[in-house]
Amino acid sequence: MQTTFAESKPGAEWWRSAVIYQIYPRSFADGNGDGIGDIPGITSRLDSLAELGIDAIWCSPLTKSPQKDAGYDVSDYRDIEPLFGTLQDFDELVAKAGERGIRIIMDLVPNHSSEEHVWFKEALAAKPGSAARNRYMFRDGKGENGELAPNNWESVFGGPAWTRITEADGTLGQWYLHIFDKSQPDFNWENPEVMEEFDSVLRFWLDRGAAGFRIDVAHGLVKEDGLPDVVLNDSTMGGQQGPDDKPKDRVSPHPFWGREGVHEINRRWRKVLDEYEGRAMCAEAWVMPLSRMATWVRPDEYHQTFNFAFLDTPWDKQKLQAVIDESIEEFSNVGAPPTWVLSNHDVIRHATRLSYDQVPKQGDGIGPDYEQPDEAKGLRRGRAASALMLGLPGGAYVYQGEELGLPEHTTLDGSVRQDPTYFRTNGERVGRDGCRVPIPWTASEPAFGFSKTGESWLPQPESFKNYARAAQEGVVGSTLELYKSLLQVRKQYALGNGSLQWQNDLVPAGAFAYQNGQVLVVVNFTNEPFALPAGELLVTTQLGLAAEGHLEADQVAWIRA
Repeated sequence: MQTTFAESKPGAEWWRSAVIYQIYPRSFADGNGDGIGDIPGITSRLDSLAELGIDAIWCSPLTKSPQKDAGYDVSDYRDIEPLFGTLQDFDELVAKAGERGIRIIMDLVPNHSSEEHVWFKEALAAKPGSAARNRYMFRDGKGENGELAPNNWESVFGGPAWTRITEADGTLGQWYLHIFDKSQPDFNWENPEVMEEFDSVLRFWLDRGAAGFRIDVAHGLVKEDGLPDVVLNDSTMGGQQGPDDKPKDRVSPHPFWGREGVHEINRRWRKVLDEYEGRAMCAEAWVMPLSRMATWVRPDEYHQTFNFAFLDTPWDKQKLQAVIDESIEEFSNVGAPPTWVLSNHDVIRHATRLSYDQVPKQGDGIGPDYEQPDEAKGLRRGRAASALMLGLPGGAYVYQGEELGLPEHTTLDGSVRQDPTYFRTNGERVGRDGCRVPIPWTASEPAFGFSKTGESWLPQPESFKNYARAAQEGVVGSTLELYKSLLQVRKQYALGNGSLQWQNDLVPAGAFAYQNGQVLVVVNFTNEPFALPAGELLVTTQLGLAAEGHLEADQVAWIRA
């Protein structure tokens, strides 16, 4: 079986084959010792990222914010949050990254602002029906005196998605919608003023040299007319769940996820980006099935969208082969490359997630009361999954720390947690802090080298010293050196611009093999070792493996075919 996607000549449309490294700024590198990562910290570590072999950096929000949701509550879309630095620091980052051939991608949060945004302050001071209120989703309440919320929608973070305000005269007034925390009021995307504002924001950062944008909650901007009740509430990014545990929006529409009207906004933004050379945007669109997700990357919409179907697939031969085939086919149908991802700042790190048969749903996290992971099993499968992914044609995203094999911090105490999910559910859902803990650079320095003072906004587990970058540098078989080798061979053989052909006749029934150009990728899902197919061994997750050796369980080999 031969599957491929639209051809692109080397150097053109860089995003089709790029490996993009996600930085969660407050947890990457602390340049001033306050315990919170910042832009100077990122700049100081650019050589390490260049050595890794990435093509671009996506920074989670750097814009001004009261940080009630770690920057995803923006109070000023045209300025840098002082915790992270200044606009001048950002300009320096863009310039110095560019010197190393690395692009900088911004994170844009258009579904909602912070409650501290000047527009929302104006809305609170204005009267019902005013132009200021119309920038957001204000509605009168139900009931005799408006004491009931306008509908039954629930927040992704738990609890109701509506908050009632007190009017300027001291009386209880209208309600405003917030799909996330109450400090994050949703914009009204039917208002032309909102559309024009974000056109301007896009141009502001593109003019400063940003290579593009990752768009937060790209599937949530448009709400169904009349704001009808949800039949079955489910506070996950993908919408309601059906009886087969699959997202219900596979078969029926959801009132605020993946509405058709969003595509008009996508096309509007694409026109803005097309005014600039070599810029791209990626959608965080939790929509299924993949045939529907692919509509987000039609030629006049987004350049990429995260492949959450792939991320959600368990360590299973048949399921992974199926999602790979479906991804390449559906994205090819619209002329787009697939974009692969295993971890990010919202999900359990895959070096932990893959050690389980079943994990909490997206956004819930793992806490000390949950069954604790098998760390060795998770690392083994995590490395294998990365090697499987990075051999595939298309683009790929790497989350900071995964190149170290970093696991989830699963024993964080409630007293140190900061995710709004934890507080809005009274601790029932521990949230996403476990994947956001500052990463380790050295084994013996304070905060494992994250901060020179030893300060760290979330505590790091003692085990992180075993994953420190310096401890892995140059060590044969380390996860860091594995990633460096994978990215080097991927680039050398232009795998991102390649095509995929299954070669399962070369391996036992419980394994699979695919060929991308000159590289054969072999994955062992069985419990038994088997002899490698003939060829030069290029990279392997298995320490000490020789070209004529046997590939063990949960291991991967790249062979020059």
